[in-house]
Amino acid sequence: MSGFKTLQGKAAALDRANVDTDQIIPKQFLKRIEKTGFGQYLFYDWRFTKAGLPNPEFELNKEENQGAPILIANENFGCGSSREHAPWALGDYGFKVIIAPSFADIFHQNCLKNGLLPITLPAETVEYLLKRAKSQPYELKVDLQNQVIEDEHNFSALFSINDYWKKMLINGWDEIEITLQLETSISNFEEKQLAVQ
Repeated sequence: MSGFKTLQGKAAALDRANVDTDQIIPKQFLKRIEKTGFGQYLFYDWRFTKAGLPNPEFELNKEENQGAPILIANENFGCGSSREHAPWALGDYGFKVIIAPSFADIFHQNCLKNGLLPITLPAETVEYLLKRAKSQPYELKVDLQNQVIEDEHNFSALFSINDYWKKMLINGWDEIEITLQLETSISNFEEKQLAVQ
């Protein structure tokens, strides 16, 4: 995974509440065994018409929202089933940060485990960000090191994150990589155990 201390980029608005994981990545696309390739199916039922053509009414299909690494969503984002494919799809599509008033707990944890930064902010703050992001161009600077979000209109907001996950995201580590850093200690422990036997 690629880490970051600061991220500056376009913020796209998805002003919908209770977006569940089946909308984020519909169940018919869960047959892949890799973690990659899911971005093409992100929000599939909203992004495409029944004929399989891009839906021009869907927010993320609008040209001004293309390439945004930051998604501004509404309350209870990522509710529903606990499929890990949802953050895989969001990350594969290009999102690195998701901002919302609230997230489903398991989805929030799955994001962190897969290199996405979910940021919870007060509803009135998110309302401001959604309004700004609906009027492109609009960029945000997300400073993970100092845990602050800023824009060019004198907006600034602090956010909280667990120190463990902050370190993981800054360094681009997943839980396997952080375990492998202890490989020497693990090997020494195993050797001692074998010697005792």
